[in-house]
Amino acid sequence: MKERSISVVTGASGFVGSHLVDYLLEKEDEVHCIVRNTSNLRWLKGKNVTIHNSGLFDKDGLKNILKGVDYLYHVAGVVKAKTVDGYFQGNVETTRNLLDAVLEVAPNIKKVLIVSSLTASGPSTLGNANNEETPTAPITTYGRSKVAQEELTKSYMDKLPITIVRPPAIFGERDTEIYLVFKTYKQGLMTLVGFNHKELSIIYVKDLVRGIYLAATNEIAKGETYFISSKEFYNWPQIGKVIKNAIGKGAINLRLPHFLVYIVAAFAQFFSMFSKKPATFNLEKAHDFVQEAWTCDATKAQKDLGFVEKFGLEDGMKKTIDWYKKEKWL
Repeated sequence: MKERSISVVTGASGFVGSHLVDYLLEKEDEVHCIVRNTSNLRWLKGKNVTIHNSGLFDKDGLKNILKGVDYLYHVAGVVKAKTVDGYFQGNVETTRNLLDAVLEVAPNIKKVLIVSSLTASGPSTLGNANNEETPTAPITTYGRSKVAQEELTKSYMDKLPITIVRPPAIFGERDTEIYLVFKTYKQGLMTLVGFNHKELSIIYVKDLVRGIYLAATNEIAKGETYFISSKEFYNWPQIGKVIKNAIGKGAINLRLPHFLVYIVAAFAQFFSMFSKKPATFNLEKAHDFVQEAWTCDATKAQKDLGFVEKFGLEDGMKKTIDWYKKEKWL
């Protein structure tokens, strides 16, 4: 009987984090979840996990949780904030606190796995996907905060066994972002940005968490960065066809010119000034949307880790949309 690994997951109540928790439980790990006091724990209820309400700024609390841990999966992050400082506090300083705590109480940890983002690398161009050697060129504050997180992480690599993974766009059960595409599609509309060809890498969440696990548990991955992504690149009309097959009905394609995307974003950003919450869609997000390509090459993960998708786009979309229907989200 193999000895159970002790794994800690930050952001465990979220979309990716909760799926990672499920995967670690399948692997029979002892799982500890770091969540905020305000977190919705619906995806963790009834599961054999230990919940810790320590925030990532509670240094003493982190030390107590991380003492003797085998694996730390740092999934938590800030994807939207009202200020630049909000992004850097949420993505960089929290990472610093975690790594300092690990150094102090779990210096013999087997692996620290940091989840970064394709946005750290920046957009690609058609036919030229980014790889791990591509110089970072983020175009948003979020992307710049993820680069800063990666740079900070690398400064600890001589002291701790660390691996960084960069996912592209992620879809799957429990997601609330790409879900809006499905919701709009079911209402009869497929919104496309611009009139030019656009490509993206996209991955089903269950494939992603398996790739994260491979990166964490593989010795060869120590000190390395990996894109965990689809092998194929897709455009939105292709994705629309897959959604059509999964939902069972078509939709009208509506192409929005880039200038209109920026206008909508400007209004959303302006009105968010009167709210405590940051805008989901703003000018930086619009700048993301109009890029011709967000693609990454996952060859290194395939070669080093043996990572290949099990589900892919069509199977993943069908499973996701069936789940949304079952949960009455669609």
